[in-house]
Amino acid sequence: MGKQLIPPPPSGGNVEEIALREALEQRYLAYALSTIMHRALPDARDGLKPVHRRILYGMRLLRLDPDGAFKKSAKIVGDVMGSFHPHGDQAIYDALVRLAQDFASRYPLIDGQGNFGNIDGDNPAAQRYTEARLTEVGRLLLEGIDEDAIDFRATYDNSGQEPVVLPGAFPNMLANGSQGIAVGMATSIPPHNAAELCDAALHLIANPNARSKTLLKFVPGPDFPTGGIIVDSHESIAEAYATGRGSFRVRARWHKEETGRGTYAIVVTQIPFMVQKSRLVEKIAELMNERRLPLVADVRDESAADVRLVLEPRSRTVDPEVLMESLFKLTELENRIPLNMNVLVKGRIPKVVGLAEALSEWLAHRREVLLRRTNFRIGKIDQRLEVLGGYLIAYLNLDKVIKIIRHEDEPKPVLIKTFKLSEAQAEAILNMRLRNLRKLEEMEIRQEDKDLRVERKSLKELVGSETQQWKKVADEIKAVRDKFGPKTALGKRRTGFGQAPEHDLAAIEEALVEREPITVVVSEKGWIRALKGNVTDLSGVAFKTDDRLKFAFPAETTSKCLVFATNGRFYTLDAAKLPGGRGHGEPIRLFIDLEQDGDLVAVLRHQGGRKFLVASAQGRGFVVPEDECLANTRKGKQVLNVKAPDQARALALVDGELVATIGENRKMLVFPLDQAPEMNRGRGVRLQRYKDGSLSDLKTFKAEEGLSWVDTAGRTFTFGLKDLADWRGNRADAGRLAPKGFPRTNKFGASANGKANGRAAEAAPE
Repeated sequence: MGKQLIPPPPSGGNVEEIALREALEQRYLAYALSTIMHRALPDARDGLKPVHRRILYGMRLLRLDPDGAFKKSAKIVGDVMGSFHPHGDQAIYDALVRLAQDFASRYPLIDGQGNFGNIDGDNPAAQRYTEARLTEVGRLLLEGIDEDAIDFRATYDNSGQEPVVLPGAFPNMLANGSQGIAVGMATSIPPHNAAELCDAALHLIANPNARSKTLLKFVPGPDFPTGGIIVDSHESIAEAYATGRGSFRVRARWHKEETGRGTYAIVVTQIPFMVQKSRLVEKIAELMNERRLPLVADVRDESAADVRLVLEPRSRTVDPEVLMESLFKLTELENRIPLNMNVLVKGRIPKVVGLAEALSEWLAHRREVLLRRTNFRIGKIDQRLEVLGGYLIAYLNLDKVIKIIRHEDEPKPVLIKTFKLSEAQAEAILNMRLRNLRKLEEMEIRQEDKDLRVERKSLKELVGSETQQWKKVADEIKAVRDKFGPKTALGKRRTGFGQAPEHDLAAIEEALVEREPITVVVSEKGWIRALKGNVTDLSGVAFKTDDRLKFAFPAETTSKCLVFATNGRFYTLDAAKLPGGRGHGEPIRLFIDLEQDGDLVAVLRHQGGRKFLVASAQGRGFVVPEDECLANTRKGKQVLNVKAPDQARALALVDGELVATIGENRKMLVFPLDQAPEMNRGRGVRLQRYKDGSLSDLKTFKAEEGLSWVDTAGRTFTFGLKDLADWRGNRADAGRLAPKGFPRTNKFGASANGKANGRAAEAAPE
């Protein structure tokens, strides 16, 4: 008999079969809902997750008010864990610490005493060493919690009650923000300025249909506890707040500090939100060691209570703006803060809301809290009026009341029957102290009764009038605004707005690379590499079998290389990204999108300001400015339009007023350069006509210098204008057979297009 894997059911029990898929779905759904509702997403009404809410409520029960004494964090954590949050003391303490850190929370809810960590990322002291109490903001969130302002629910063990949501007299969700990752969804709400949120809320009360875009005149953007500068456009910020999704590009705040004798240092005083300062300094130092920040000579952290990072430039001639742009590009001195306002609406429904809807949820909650507190107060007044009515009856019949109390064994039912009192009135009379039997007491009772009835009437009017309710809510919001206004130390806006300066991207790229001389070498089969230094003798450079040198030219690590291919496209390569001189390099096709049947016509260093004469195999061409040949993508830039079987064949640097062309039929033609048009793109015009064959090479030259070519033996020949008389003509002529001694390769030899015959081109980089 085989081994039984499924244990038998317990005696008297029964086994219920359920499909595995169904069981997994049910359990995973329960887990997902638990994570969303009770861990990751904040409530739109008070902006808190359950752990934060339980910490604040636990601190209220311990009477840790802003003006009271501190208590050990361990005591708070223990009470919260035992009564409300059975999830481990470290998780609770981490949440408590974050609520107390002024660099993590824009408006800390907890006032911490002791080591609560720092902006460098150092850990706080253990909970047994630190102490805490509520701040004024924390007190505001709890204000009215004992006046039936919100609902309570049973704690995890049914031993007590905990609040479902806090009254939230402070716009905490947007003011302090929130971060969280749930199942299949996440939330990321940056902090904002409370006074600005109050202004926007007041506008929303007056104009309930106001859109998020309108509220931007009150809330221009986030206000981070660590400051910084937001460099996004107004349009992108408006779009983010309207949809509830987007991001904010935040940069460090810095200034230039003169250090004498024409030198200066850059001082960073504010860094982006959620960036650890020590890690930032380490990253800058690491980039300096890797020689990726050649403009920076040194970095020092001189921070005390405030942030102060000092950056020394390599020399006094370094542009501070370009230096900072290079740092923004490579480090967390520029950071992108996401916005994803995914919150629990009404405490139940996960939803991405915009700015207007987020504030409307808070306002609706404040109105509900006001109504509940008002009704609670009316109930208390009714109870007091009932008791005062009983007191008045007692004073009017004092002797009789005393007689009943003195002579009756059970005076309570006798009092109720004699004076038609309620249970509460009779209980209040029996509990009355002798000292209250003064003559003036009756007048005080009547005055208190009168005052309470006036208050009750106004409260009833408030409950019955929505206009009055919103006016009362507005008054409460104005009080919060005054308490955290822009003139207060805590309420003053810390994050500014600016625009990222428009810098030449090439200058920034150049700033990220140390400038060193190199020699770019390209083989016949299209393998490219960069040798260190200006190598003039390339005879010792090794190539793969059946491969040899095709192009070589001097450049620098900051240079850009232009590649002209047979498809008529120009491609751009960064010299700094080329493989080193060890080995055979890498195929140039790894850097550009070149067709399999495509080949290289020319490779040269970009200098700017020059002009090229480009031509196809059919002899059509034109002059193009060098700067129009720069490409931004791997796909390159189409300059010479060619259709198969035609292809790009030659490129010459414009250096003179005459053009010499030679075909595969060995016929040569010389004509004025001004007959070839200057264009940015096109097919061009016919430069030389061929009965059969195609263009082989071309060159430009100056009349006074004459036409030169190099033969296969490396000798240079030069023909003056008189010598070239037989070959001079007009564009599109057929030409005549080349002079005796012209190379059998039908090429003019080494020229400005970067072709080499075992040696690098002589022109040194500018």
